[in-house]
Amino acid sequence: MKNSYGFVLIQPQLGENIGASARSLKNFGFNNLIITNPKCGWPNIKAKATSVGAFDIINKTKIFKNTISAIKSFDLIFSFSARKRDINKKHVSMYNFLKIVKKQKKKKIGLMFGPEASGLSNLDLSFANYVVQIPSSPKFKSMNLSHSVTLVCYEIFKLNNFKLITQPDFNKGIGKKGKLSSILKLLVNNLEKKNFFKPAEKRSSMIKNINNLFYRMEANDKELRILGSLIGSLGKNKKKHN
Repeated sequence: MKNSYGFVLIQPQLGENIGASARSLKNFGFNNLIITNPKCGWPNIKAKATSVGAFDIINKTKIFKNTISAIKSFDLIFSFSARKRDINKKHVSMYNFLKIVKKQKKKKIGLMFGPEASGLSNLDLSFANYVVQIPSSPKFKSMNLSHSVTLVCYEIFKLNNFKLITQPDFNKGIGKKGKLSSILKLLVNNLEKKNFFKPAEKRSSMIKNINNLFYRMEANDKELRILGSLIGSLGKNKKKHN
């Protein structure tokens, strides 16, 4: 059995961020959204509107008055921040966060995010087992609440859906090189008729460049037929009209 996750938003200020967070939860297969003391009021019309198809998550969102009440049912608490916090707490990278939760089995894990303006307070952080720093550009570390939630949702989703993430690349079936060689031979013949290869001493290098261009394409049989038709039609003489 996999771990179960709860996303805890501490005193969020904007209903839009709550709605966008709910949508991200549903995108990646989560459904447990918890809010403490929302500054935008609850229920919130903007939160529901922004959640789009995640109304079910909004409707069953649990509301608590304080942090300690919101986290009491969890076995492990991770708090998230875009910057390192000056607090006596285990700070881990996103990579190590994923390693830790991967080792856990059948645990209730709380993921705690702070309000938009100030982030988590030191009191909030004191309830966490770990502080996870979300990597970002050192030039601008301030991150939107719903974006932070989305990143964490996606990283856990990848961890739990390895086969889905690593599905084989689309294979369109590459056409045979012999067919392409015949088409390029026709192209070179048509170009010679048009006196394309000038000056003559550069003919060899120009043909090599043409080969490099077309052999790099990895066209399938249908695409080769189209290419052959195009080149063939361009080589035909135009009929003279009376």
